[in-house]
Amino acid sequence: MMRRGNTTIVSEFLLLGLSEQPDHQLILFGLFLVMYLVTMFGNLLIILAIASNSHLHSPMYFFLANLSFVDTCFTSTTVPKMLMNIWTQHQTISYDGCLTQMYFFMTFALLDDFLLAAMAYDRYVAICLPLHYTTVMSPARCALLVTVSWLCSHLIALSLTLLMAQFSFCGSHVIPHFFCDLLPLLKLSCSDTNIFQVVMFIDAALAGLVPFTCILFSYIHIISTIFRVPSADGKHKVFSTCGSHLSVVILFYGTVILVYLQPSSSYSAETGTIASVMYTVVTPMLNPFIYSLRNRDIKGALRRLLSKGMISSW
Repeated sequence: MMRRGNTTIVSEFLLLGLSEQPDHQLILFGLFLVMYLVTMFGNLLIILAIASNSHLHSPMYFFLANLSFVDTCFTSTTVPKMLMNIWTQHQTISYDGCLTQMYFFMTFALLDDFLLAAMAYDRYVAICLPLHYTTVMSPARCALLVTVSWLCSHLIALSLTLLMAQFSFCGSHVIPHFFCDLLPLLKLSCSDTNIFQVVMFIDAALAGLVPFTCILFSYIHIISTIFRVPSADGKHKVFSTCGSHLSVVILFYGTVILVYLQPSSSYSAETGTIASVMYTVVTPMLNPFIYSLRNRDIKGALRRLLSKGMISSW
């Protein structure tokens, strides 16, 4: 820390991680290393399977490939630093490093949010407006949806990071978390954070409620369409095309709402940390399994990709 007059300026933060017990560190390191490697391998396999199979070059799989790429980046903003901290027993992160980590964490979390909404819209058009699908979900429009998602995510994350950079951290420099998250940092600030919280809730409304409303609207229409399908086999076939996406939406939004749709004054470090592990580590790890196990096309593409790899290795 540095002193400026009567104010102590924080130059670095101490990340407490998931546990302060020494005998837990090796278990946590092994567990999160395995989860990280599974996340990277699973999502990269999904990307390679989609890229190598021309039958999967459709809007739904274009968005899925983007989601898999974002999930690898999302997990990589937090887990490698946590693993390094456990391994080296050096739990500090510089002030600039903390803000940088927070910026990229918010960017990829928001991208997940927007891409899930784009995927829901794609399923809505495919199921409810099948005759207009190729026109509405053209390659140019899909690329535009992804580009706008990237731009909005970066702009929102940048605005919040620049506002956070104006705050003074003159008290404790201990963050009871395994990465630099928004709410734990807010609690450490000795500046007036009222304006920031207003901006944060406006951003949450735009970046959270708008995509969530889009998802809700899409699935209300999808479910009503499914009920109008006369045969049970037809209903199962229609629902199977969006069941994987719905599972991921519930898993992602359930944990995000638990952490962020509350005022910073009522934030619980323990609840926030557990929920954060769910959506930063567990959800990106499970996504490839959810999509591959419930999707016949992905399973077939993965089998062909793996068989090619085995043949070429021989």
